[in-house]
Amino acid sequence: MNKIDITVYRWAGAWGPFRVKIPCGECTLTKDVIQDSLDNELAGIDVKLTFRDWLSEWWKPLKKGGWHAPIVMVNGSVVSQGEVLNRGLLTQVVSQAYARLHHPAGNHIYGKSGCPYCVDAKRNLDAANIAYHYHDVVKNPAAMYTMISWVKAIIGNRTPVTVPQVWIEGSYVGGSEAVTSYLAEH
Repeated sequence: MNKIDITVYRWAGAWGPFRVKIPCGECTLTKDVIQDSLDNELAGIDVKLTFRDWLSEWWKPLKKGGWHAPIVMVNGSVVSQGEVLNRGLLTQVVSQAYARLHHPAGNHIYGKSGCPYCVDAKRNLDAANIAYHYHDVVKNPAAMYTMISWVKAIIGNRTPVTVPQVWIEGSYVGGSEAVTSYLAEH
């Protein structure tokens, strides 16, 4: 499964004599938040987005702990319910799910503007004629959560993640000093 599965149960549907044709306002806002996030912060991440009517299928999310629409599930886990979806939460959860499924290929620097170590890493790679993709983790939250997921898988959860974080030819190198050492060896 390479796609991230997002399922939204909205307050609509039918159960016995009860029928709700128009989803609630929070369900509609949640749909809008998801779509705009997919178009912006999460652009490029392959997502399967499904909308379901909660009243017609209430038992499906209930098995996972979801009981109050709008219910948002990512890869089968409830991430939000009962209120408008928090955009940052969606970006974090989807980015982390993506990072678990995909590993970086090519050359990447994850950094932030104003970081002297990031400037050094970029300058050293430029001097070595190594092309790379630069990701500003402050301006692009999806890049931040992806970077953190990848780095934590390598260094562990207790070690703080700093910038820059660098991958060369898909292999984790580390920070600015590690780039200097890598380039001296290659």
